[in-house]
Amino acid sequence: MQLSTSIEINASREAVWKIVTDMEKAPERIEAIESVEILEQPANGLVGLKWKETRTLFGKQASETMWVTEAEENHFYKTRAESHGAIYISTITVEEANGVSTLTMSFSGKPVTFGARVMSALMGWMMKGATKKALAKDLEDIKRVVESQSS
Repeated sequence: MQLSTSIEINASREAVWKIVTDMEKAPERIEAIESVEILEQPANGLVGLKWKETRTLFGKQASETMWVTEAEENHFYKTRAESHGAIYISTITVEEANGVSTLTMSFSGKPVTFGARVMSALMGWMMKGATKKALAKDLEDIKRVVESQSS
């Protein structure tokens, strides 16, 4: 499964970046996130940052451990998680033009075990729509926070 969704935010790229990279405050900013526990903090930058995130997804609480695998300051970061027989890659990208930033969240899930492949084949279409809706809600929450702090 691969999907991507974007939102325009009336703020600079740096203002958006500051919010989307502050993982510890994510529960205060994104409604679906219940808690974040930082597990590893890199000496510099984002690569190597590892955290456990608990959120409500599909009406149930779930925790996932994620880590940043690639990053370019004020532009993008990529995270990885491995759970339920699948590898999940998420990318957060910030672009700016004429004082308006476009925040994009891209997500891919690749089943690697037999059970995960079966579940993906049976329910993948349903999960894709719900996941895209959840990402769009996260983007709306981020937009609200950034624009309230930028005005």
